[in-house]
Amino acid sequence: MQAFFADFPDLVLHMDDLRSGENQAIYLWTLEGTNSGPDGTGNSVRIVGWQNWLLSDDLLIVEADGGFDATEYERQIREGI
Repeated sequence: MQAFFADFPDLVLHMDDLRSGENQAIYLWTLEGTNSGPDGTGNSVRIVGWQNWLLSDDLLIVEADGGFDATEYERQIREGI
């Protein structure tokens, strides 16, 4: 995430949904911002993604996996939304 904050000083991360059951949670998100950091293109991006979390019995994250459409992200960096 630190790289996103450097590349997108105006970054906003929206929580779209949170689904959970037993020791698992899925966090759905949307990231919006302008690529105006060092070597930025000045283009705005809006991408959606997810995180899948395995939780301990006291609901701490013990494993995390996630993703987003990297091809669409790179396109928006070059061309904007």
